[in-house]
Amino acid sequence: MCGIVGLHLRNPDLHPRLGELLAQMLGEMQDRGADSAGIAIYGNADWAPPGHGCVSLLEVAATPADVVATLGTALGVTVAARAVDETLVLSAPVDSEELLAAARGAYPDALVAGFGADLTVLKGVGAPRDLTESWGLAAASGWQGVGHTRMATESAVTPSGAHPFAVGPEQCLVHNGSFSNHATIRRELRAAGIEFDSENDTEVGARFVAHQLAAGKDIETALKEVCATFDGFYTLLVSNHDSFAVVRDAIACKPAVIAETDDWVAMASEYRALAQLPGVEKARIWEPEPEVVYAWTR
Repeated sequence: MCGIVGLHLRNPDLHPRLGELLAQMLGEMQDRGADSAGIAIYGNADWAPPGHGCVSLLEVAATPADVVATLGTALGVTVAARAVDETLVLSAPVDSEELLAAARGAYPDALVAGFGADLTVLKGVGAPRDLTESWGLAAASGWQGVGHTRMATESAVTPSGAHPFAVGPEQCLVHNGSFSNHATIRRELRAAGIEFDSENDTEVGARFVAHQLAAGKDIETALKEVCATFDGFYTLLVSNHDSFAVVRDAIACKPAVIAETDDWVAMASEYRALAQLPGVEKARIWEPEPEVVYAWTR
């Protein structure tokens, strides 16, 4: 049992409240998973300045000042490094993949939590409400956020096992459930040259989706491929720079609810995570159908 939340803001007047609303949603899901938690925030200018490449790292064996000096010399630009609890958030006026390559070269043992323009991914071990407070999430702005509270079943309770799994540029995936054939698909992806950071079954799903998107498929087609390829029980929320999508398995035994207004689209594992959103009393609210992909574009 895990908890998923996601919020896509259509009304720019709500952008300053993204972190506040997402923190409240994530806190409501704490009893679905208090082992660890993570978030992906799109559009927070403090963590991810406009026009900059951004990378989120965990387990970096260096101080932020040392990282700034090392990567600044390697790239020939000014690099910013900000410690947000356990996550080191990097930004620089270069393409995010160039910054990522430099970071991997300098710190090969670090865990890449996420990368891409406008994207910040934070992960930690512990109770979600404590983590959101330590991150200062309530003060974060942006246009889209995804969060996850984890009850570990498939791998160890570590930052590398926490969701979201953000393995492609501006992409992230969160998952409630389990994939029963993830070992087979992992072997197939490894044979195609794809590397993994953990033994978590969700990472297999994230790598599979990223592989589909890199091949030119859109998010709806990629998620239909998930339904055709993966066995098990799952509710997935997948986001990237301009889209927000939800899909459930053929049996749809893992809970999910979607709500939509003119101002926002939101989803969560349970309605109580949506109950305090502004204007929810006027929202269209429904439970997603099995194997139907629901997607919205910014």
